[in-house]
Amino acid sequence: MSRIGRMPIAVPAGVTVDIAENNQVTVKGPKGTLTRVLPAEMDIKLEGDQVIVTRPNDLKKMKSLHGLTRTLINNMVVGVTEGYTKKLEVNGVGYRAAKQGKKLTLSLGYSHPVEMEDPEGIESTVEGNVITVSGIDKEKVGQYAAEIREKRQPEPYKGKGIKYADEVIRRKVGKTGKK
Repeated sequence: MSRIGRMPIAVPAGVTVDIAENNQVTVKGPKGTLTRVLPAEMDIKLEGDQVIVTRPNDLKKMKSLHGLTRTLINNMVVGVTEGYTKKLEVNGVGYRAAKQGKKLTLSLGYSHPVEMEDPEGIESTVEGNVITVSGIDKEKVGQYAAEIREKRQPEPYKGKGIKYADEVIRRKVGKTGKK
């Protein structure tokens, strides 16, 4: 059996989980509400203060959906209680980020500044050369952070560009002169 799928999800105090027909799960918490339609084959039950996901049979597809369904529900519960954040660093001479309202303006060595609008439910803040993306939906936070990083990925010679705070860039040795 799936080790992850088998684990029950603890529902903390102040969080309500509603399971409607077609496995539409709604999680309400102090930070907001998340709704998601999960695979109809999975059996999702609320027992006391725990959510338990079970699968109908041991087909390969069911095994893979079992762990996925449990993890998606867990991410929703964690999102509405604690939320998710991703930190990005802007490295390079003349590379900077600024924030005006919901608009993130990046100066990344192009002939024009790159402007990005914060998606709904996602908030970004800028402190010096660090951009912090936060929200309750793990998927949206990761996607927006990836879109920001995509504007200027870190290059391997000087490490210039936008990188995740915990990312390690494999550096390369530059050119060497001829004798």
